[in-house]
Amino acid sequence: MDSLDRDAELLKRFRAGDREAFTTLYRAHQASVFRFALSMTGDETRAAEATQDVFIWLIHHAGAFDPSRGTLGAFLSGVARKFLRRRRAEEMRWAPLDEISLAETRSPCGDSDAETLRRAIVALPEKYREVVVRCDLEEKSYEEAASAIGIAVGTVRSRLHRARALLARKLDRRRKEEQCPA
Repeated sequence: MDSLDRDAELLKRFRAGDREAFTTLYRAHQASVFRFALSMTGDETRAAEATQDVFIWLIHHAGAFDPSRGTLGAFLSGVARKFLRRRRAEEMRWAPLDEISLAETRSPCGDSDAETLRRAIVALPEKYREVVVRCDLEEKSYEEAASAIGIAVGTVRSRLHRARALLARKLDRRRKEEQCPA
């Protein structure tokens, strides 16, 4: 039995009242949902909250998954994506402008290369950040990323190209502004 069939069977058992089936699904998919949310937010607390929201939502909407449309993992990352977008919109609605710009530009020279890159990815506009997370961090194919996001493969490629160029400029500019060694 492949993972798609296994997940569909576990969801069916969960809808019939089998709590252990839900626990098995949670254990199988929690880490990937969390990694996606962490890569999109750059914040462990927000990622944990989004992951919790996804699985609480699944408890109440287990019938929403259609195995003929893709894997449960892709479906759950789509749910996480919607929660993160909604939360980001709500946060931006109330955040003062100076806080927003400060959060997007802060990066002291003492950061490790990985931390500097993580901050730069988080500061990308969402449409570019998501393709970087899917393709470069999660190592999804262009086709898998396109399916998960709901855009054409060509759009994934062009956004990824643009995102990488933005990252390169951002990292170069920060290094020059902060006079950090290369």
